[in-house]
Amino acid sequence: MADLTAPQFTDETAARAALEAVRWPNGPVCPHCGSVDDNVTKMEGKAHRPGLYHCKGCRGQFSVTVGTVYERSKIPLHKWLFATHLLAAGKKGTSAHQIHRMLGITYKSAWFMCHRIREAMKDTSSLPIGGGGKHIEADETYIGTKKGYNKARSTHHKHAVFTLVERSGKARSFHVDKVTAKRLDEIMRANASIESTLNTDEALRYVKMGKPFAKYQVVNHGKGQYGLGDHTTNSVEGFFSIFKRGMKGVYQHCGEQHLQRYLAEFDFRYSNRAKLGVTDKEPADKALKGIEGKRLTYRRINEASKAASLG
Repeated sequence: MADLTAPQFTDETAARAALEAVRWPNGPVCPHCGSVDDNVTKMEGKAHRPGLYHCKGCRGQFSVTVGTVYERSKIPLHKWLFATHLLAAGKKGTSAHQIHRMLGITYKSAWFMCHRIREAMKDTSSLPIGGGGKHIEADETYIGTKKGYNKARSTHHKHAVFTLVERSGKARSFHVDKVTAKRLDEIMRANASIESTLNTDEALRYVKMGKPFAKYQVVNHGKGQYGLGDHTTNSVEGFFSIFKRGMKGVYQHCGEQHLQRYLAEFDFRYSNRAKLGVTDKEPADKALKGIEGKRLTYRRINEASKAASLG
């Protein structure tokens, strides 16, 4: 865990400098037209607010938060960086109530902050996981109760989650409406390299989707098998264990419309864990790099105001 008294978590100027260093390692870039270097000037007069830049190319003005999930927020930037670090560092997550208490902001603001940060954590890579000589484990789990049911007495009444885990690598999770062979196969083909070895349990739905892979291995949980050499789904089961402890112990309640965003958060932390050689600081920096080009709103944005926004 990084030093939570570090300047970027307590001082606005230091926070802005830290974010600029992560987002613009080679100097400011205009988010409107992409201009750099001599075409971008920092506006340092007393009439201008700190961190404001002018672009000669498009004659627009911008700050480091324009074009990011932090844009148009009235919450101080150092609190955004603090919340981003907390969410990236906590193995099972950090609740909005905890952030609300630690940052001295309303619970509503903290809740919205957390969802914006989860949006920044979303994996936008189109490259499949796995590859030659690598193992991918696939499995599904169920959590919560669908709207309209008082109790979840079977998996039919629960929210389904399908996850792919590359051993000693990334996790990718998906909220699926129905667990069918067709739907899981679509996800598998789009996200897993067929040069990999695929490992699943004995469910028949996996048999057909396992055929294109370089090798397909099954562990039969129904017969009490949980590890036969490298025939195992222990990695994906371990991911589900962390996910469920976090959802039940930290977040407790999750609406179906937000589940995919929570999955992105748990995927992010699992894919950037210490076991992979990732340092304490790296996950937060990676989340900061992911804030660009993403917006998350729960009300209609006035386009004129958006265009005139300075971040």
